[in-house]
Amino acid sequence: MRVLVVAGGRRGIGVDAALRAHVAHVAGVPADDVELDHACPLCGVRHGSPAVRYPTTPSGASWFADAATGGGVVVAAIDARHALGVGVEAVAPEPDPALDEAALHPEERARLDGLDVTARGMVRAQLWARKAAMLRAIGHVSVVEPARIALTMPGDDAGDARVVRGAPELGDGWSRVRIRDVAVPGRAAASVALVPRP
Repeated sequence: MRVLVVAGGRRGIGVDAALRAHVAHVAGVPADDVELDHACPLCGVRHGSPAVRYPTTPSGASWFADAATGGGVVVAAIDARHALGVGVEAVAPEPDPALDEAALHPEERARLDGLDVTARGMVRAQLWARKAAMLRAIGHVSVVEPARIALTMPGDDAGDARVVRGAPELGDGWSRVRIRDVAVPGRAAASVALVPRP
């Protein structure tokens, strides 16, 4: 997996431009030649990671790639073997209890409440970046409420998160998902989720 982090503020490089540039650099083609398809292959709606239509890997397979932005940072990732997703979340100035209830598992909320108040914002953002990356990597699935999924806590897993409680109706595929935190500047958190092939 190769990751690109671009700090650019509000008027920096766009998400698609960063992803095209990263794919182009890794694949050795001009950025203008990179073809991304954002439509879900199952429903046609724009969600999940885009498909890279061109270029292909040296073996002729498709690249897996994704990018996200938040907090003035763009993160792009590419891999030749594993589906992946990127999540970036700015640290919120104030917690939003409704958002926490929708996004965080009860175990995560309890652990978050036990942290020093000065650390909570960054840990909350990291948890949400991890879940966003995971859901983007998985792509089209039944509606999955992020609060039904519990991940290892930032600070306890050396930045290499895993699912500790998954949604049962989606089988045991959750155990294969690996989520890696990505260092970004400023008050933001980022992660890349990898979904190895069965």
